[in-house]
Amino acid sequence: MNRLFRDVEGGLLCPQGSVACIGAFDGLHLGHQALLRHAAGRARALGVPLVALGFEPLPREVFAHPVPARLMLPRPKVCGLFEAGADLVGLLRFDAKFAAMSAESFVRELLVERLQVREVWVGPDFHFGSKRGGDLATLHRLGRSRGFEAGEIAPVSIDGERVSSTRIRAALAAGDLVLAARLLGRPYAIGGHVLHGSELGRKLGFPTANLRFDRKRPPLSGIFAARVHGVGEAPWPAVASFGTRPTVDGQEPLLEAHLFDFDGDLYGRRIEVEFVAKLREETKFDDLPALVAQMTVDAAQARAILDKETQ
Repeated sequence: MNRLFRDVEGGLLCPQGSVACIGAFDGLHLGHQALLRHAAGRARALGVPLVALGFEPLPREVFAHPVPARLMLPRPKVCGLFEAGADLVGLLRFDAKFAAMSAESFVRELLVERLQVREVWVGPDFHFGSKRGGDLATLHRLGRSRGFEAGEIAPVSIDGERVSSTRIRAALAAGDLVLAARLLGRPYAIGGHVLHGSELGRKLGFPTANLRFDRKRPPLSGIFAARVHGVGEAPWPAVASFGTRPTVDGQEPLLEAHLFDFDGDLYGRRIEVEFVAKLREETKFDDLPALVAQMTVDAAQARAILDKETQ
């Protein structure tokens, strides 16, 4: 039973009880995976569904200025939570009403009345409710009166430092794709459906598959050696650009991937672009010939990196 719900209010979802885990789950990194794995094990032991509770938009996107970069868009996050063992995913609407909800109301209306939780599991330094007024101690206190238990998993650390979405954002912003992959447990990638664009790349001799990032702030930018999944049986080598395309006065961030030696129509297909190595920052060129000359250099460099990795 895979089910997605968006609201705190509503009818009973788990009449037989449930185990819930709560987090932002941006990136589904090794720490998130440990939380989900532990909660899934407890749900199986109790014979009840696992419910993963997250938020959309992320609370930090509402309160923080500037808005923090987003690692993962909602659709792949929901799919990843189901793949990790969740039976139900609550992608809760984080609006003004939700932000004003007290920790006690959140527990009563959602955890108890809708989910009938038997256990709630969270990560380190967890806070919830209006003005972050609730924490693990709050869950313990309310659980004693409401009939559920609460627990916190141990932090996951790499190189003596806790794995976190903030740390991954910093690694990606610095172009350290190796560290980001270690923290995520997989290479960083962005997926989506290929969109029609201006076809400028095709006119310049570099046709691209274009993906948008849903107007979210991306965690990285620049030119990259990449692999594209979802095109052939094996990942397809490519050079990718992710940014606002300053040479042509672009505005919205766009991910453009030029697949080497590919001849076909990808419009409407869902693909995933895996970032392998950063080549350079995005640059504004004086004219299109200068841009094409640099694209030729970028493509050669990306081919060399990818060929070396396959040897």
